[in-house]
This record gives sequence, structure tokens and C-alpha cells, in this order.
Amino acid sequence: MRRKLSSTPAGEIRGRAPSGLLEMNLRGLRESMGKTQDEAARLAELSQSQLSKIEGRKDHLVSTLRRYVEALGGDLEVVALVGKKRIALRGV
Repeated sequence: MRRKLSSTPAGEIRGRAPSGLLEMNLRGLRESMGKTQDEAARLAELSQSQLSKIEGRKDHLVSTLRRYVEALGGDLEVVALVGKKRIALRGV
């Protein structure tokens, strides 16, 4: 099911995002890396069913996200937006 966000033109929304920033869910990230659930699960030392559950959740532990992203060859950064400031959080 697709939802309409608003009547705001897509170009206007894209103009607000930092240059080079992509937005996707965990499944989209995995697929963009060319990995199947089985492959990603093996790399993260999880079962395929565990990985599937992670991809379907709406709420995640930072440690779970880190494990998932690192299994795909990436690094996880956590950034807090406070007013107009972007603050990279360390040690989380």
C-alpha cells in the first residue's frame, strides 16, 4: 500500500535533504547492496528468519542496526537533530 505524504512537490522535499543523502528501509539497503536475506543473515551470523524479523520491525536496538549494517560492509552513524543542529553521537 502506498501513502501520499502531502501535496508538497517532490522536488521541494528533495531540496531540503542534504546532498548525497539517500533514504531507505533495511530491506532496501540490503537489496541495494545486492544481497539476499540468506547472504546478509550469514554475514551477520543470524538465521534468515531472524533477519526477516529485523527488517519488518519498526523499532530497533542500535546494536542490532550496527550488526546489520556492518554485515553489509557499512558503518552505522547516529545523528541527533536538535533545532537546526546535526550532532553526531559517539559511544552509542
